[in-house]
Amino acid sequence: MSKPNMSRLHNAIDLLGKLVAFDTTSKNSNLGLIHFVRDYLAQYGIESTLFHDETGEKANLLATIGPKDVPGIALSGHTDVVPALEKSWISPAFELTERDGKLFGRGSADMKGFSACALAMVPELVKRDLAIPFHLCLSYDEEVGCLGVGSMVDHLANLKTPPRLAVIGEPTEMKVINGQKGKFSMRVSVTGTAGHSSFAPRHVNAIEYAARAIAMISDLAREFEENGPFDNDFTVPHSTMLTTTIGGGTATNVTPDFCEFTFEIRHLPEHDAKSVLDGIKEKIISTLDAEMKAKEAETGFEWEEIFSYPGMGDCTDAEAFELVRNIVPEVSGKVSYGSEGGIFEKQGNIPSIICGPGSIKQAHKANEFIEISQIEECLEFLEKLSDQAVAA
Repeated sequence: MSKPNMSRLHNAIDLLGKLVAFDTTSKNSNLGLIHFVRDYLAQYGIESTLFHDETGEKANLLATIGPKDVPGIALSGHTDVVPALEKSWISPAFELTERDGKLFGRGSADMKGFSACALAMVPELVKRDLAIPFHLCLSYDEEVGCLGVGSMVDHLANLKTPPRLAVIGEPTEMKVINGQKGKFSMRVSVTGTAGHSSFAPRHVNAIEYAARAIAMISDLAREFEENGPFDNDFTVPHSTMLTTTIGGGTATNVTPDFCEFTFEIRHLPEHDAKSVLDGIKEKIISTLDAEMKAKEAETGFEWEEIFSYPGMGDCTDAEAFELVRNIVPEVSGKVSYGSEGGIFEKQGNIPSIICGPGSIKQAHKANEFIEISQIEECLEFLEKLSDQAVAA
């Protein structure tokens, strides 16, 4: 790729430093960052719309650059980051630090780098005679289950001219990802009866019933691995299920009256995960739960969905993909991790791809970084995309 405008590169790095400086760990408010972006855009005459959560402490931001009466392109990035509690950080996590051509800081790759690049393009975009608009979309609570973006996606979908394409700027080293798995995360509470462990046959052992349920989930996971469905474009070509946390019991001589575990299914976009979950739940209720209640009526299983998000399908055959087909290095395949792409596609009916600067290998770890060369590539991608928006 050719070198981008150097002042734009410096602007992108400066903006990334400002974004990283906001500690937007998911447990915190993101309003400081959102208000900063709103004020930055206002300098260029761009109005922002905010979509707050129920507490008023978090918000999505939507801003449109260009005509509002034709379908445009959504540039989407989440503002929240994972915690930076590791003691092995060499430099402050929320202070952008440059070393050896890399920019270190929490969120630099995942995924404030993309947002900084999009913001750095704003001065150029407002000068251009765009035939189609860009929708800048910044969301909250992606890292805890893609919980925040839905209200903004609903708004976009209900526009008279909704976007024709969404670019989700997760770190892909600027390669196009054309599919992602969906996910359901579940919590299961198992209630038994307590008593002296010497009388164990008289009690309902919550841990043992939880273990039997976990074995059923594991059996189903092996069935997916052996029998599919399969999509070999994914790094893991089938849906997966596994237990992720467990806790229960009070003492070594007490039959446990409570156990709680969580499990997840990461499913191929076309695999009906809801039916899978309904099936395993029905099997456990009709066997284990019924067995428990036959012994003690107040015992049994309770189920809670923690969060879910849909998978994202392949849109490379869609007309909208022609906007990016000739300006991306390659279509790289499909990923097992999640993003907001499935929500844009399934909930908003907006064809979506994942493409952004940085490497997913740097995400969620100490000394997270993004290479400056990746910022350069992203800026060039966005400039070429804006050329398409002018010529459309």
